[in-house]
Amino acid sequence: MPIDYSKRSTGQESSSTPPVSLSKVTLTKSAPSVSLSKQGGGGRLHVNLNWNAQGATPSAGGAGGFLKRILAGAQGGIDLDLACMYELADGRKGVVQALGNTFGSFDGPPYVQLDADDRTGAAVGGENLFVNLAHAGEIRRLLVFSFIYSGVANFDQAGAVVTLTPARGAPIEVRLDERAGGARMCAIALLTNQGGHDFVVSREVRYVGGHQELDRTYGWGLNWTPGRK
Repeated sequence: MPIDYSKRSTGQESSSTPPVSLSKVTLTKSAPSVSLSKQGGGGRLHVNLNWNAQGATPSAGGAGGFLKRILAGAQGGIDLDLACMYELADGRKGVVQALGNTFGSFDGPPYVQLDADDRTGAAVGGENLFVNLAHAGEIRRLLVFSFIYSGVANFDQAGAVVTLTPARGAPIEVRLDERAGGARMCAIALLTNQGGHDFVVSREVRYVGGHQELDRTYGWGLNWTPGRK
């Protein structure tokens, strides 16, 4: 049962302000969306991608946790990239990703920034995007996605999880647990602006063949050229 962490009533608080639950919210097929503001969202939204760096290959000596990820990096593990397509309120569109070194900007448009590129999966913190929700009114929609840059050719072996954590309130988790087939790209979560200052976060977990197919599926209308990192 979710636990609401709230102050004991003193009789002076406004009864119209509900407590914010700090319990993690996992989006599923049966419960695929949540309002970011109702989760207490605001300020900076932290989007984290983490995965099993070795895929289905067992680690030497049964090593786990930090050591497991270091061993995977040394052996050339899975390289998943976290990325985001954006559409701003003024119609500007683009993509934030390591491919092509388009890392975005937190303080200026598109108000989305990729922290770094973890090429091996050895970094304990995985890959991270940050969204500046102080400029929520300037963002129409965001599509968080991931693709396999190198390593295994199947998301089924990666055990990937994306967690969206607002500055206040509960983390929102999306697990890439659908059967992927041979697809190397996955649309993970769609953030749609509602009313100018709130986002509805929708679980997608939709596997596609590449950037252009992803674009067509969500009607972004970008012009794609080959890129490298």
